[in-house]
Amino acid sequence: MNQFNDLSSLPAYLSSRRSGRPRDMVAPGPDAAQLRSIVATASRTPDHGKLNPWRVVHVAGDQRDRLAELLTSAYRAEKPEAGRLEIEAMETLARLAPEMLVVLYSPRESSKIPLWEQQLSVGAFVMNLLHAIHAQGFVGGWITGWPSYSAAVRDQFGAAPEQIAGFVFIGTAGQPLEERPRPDLDAVFSTWQPGTT
Repeated sequence: MNQFNDLSSLPAYLSSRRSGRPRDMVAPGPDAAQLRSIVATASRTPDHGKLNPWRVVHVAGDQRDRLAELLTSAYRAEKPEAGRLEIEAMETLARLAPEMLVVLYSPRESSKIPLWEQQLSVGAFVMNLLHAIHAQGFVGGWITGWPSYSAAVRDQFGAAPEQIAGFVFIGTAGQPLEERPRPDLDAVFSTWQPGTT
């Protein structure tokens, strides 16, 4: 028996979650206790073997200028021909939204659990982060892009074989969130019929 008495509004609540554009997020963001609660809630994710193949690094507001320096330096080292707009994009990324979490995929390569299942777990963890952010009354956005695939950027937060699964930005919506097109349900949901695909 479920310990919650009324879950009738849960489907509508879950359906109301929208990703926000980090560039449109404004203060306030979650405080330290709320951030810890968001991560604790997200950790209740499917995780075959109880490996926790993910971890989170919070980049505090007073560290954003330093992050901008690191991103631009790493970008210039990899792309010495980069133009001003590309460098400005890295600087902007570092300062988006009131709060930023860097999510690392931390594979347990010695485990008997396949790496693919561990990757699925980190994706589920980030989705749970977004739901927990929504439940706290904030808006979240998960982005990747060049910094997620840069070993130099990754090395600021962890070490190989870890990878950056993405940057999760958190704040308050500065403007109404847009609904994006969703797939036609019949295109993604079917009933199995043996002998057909």
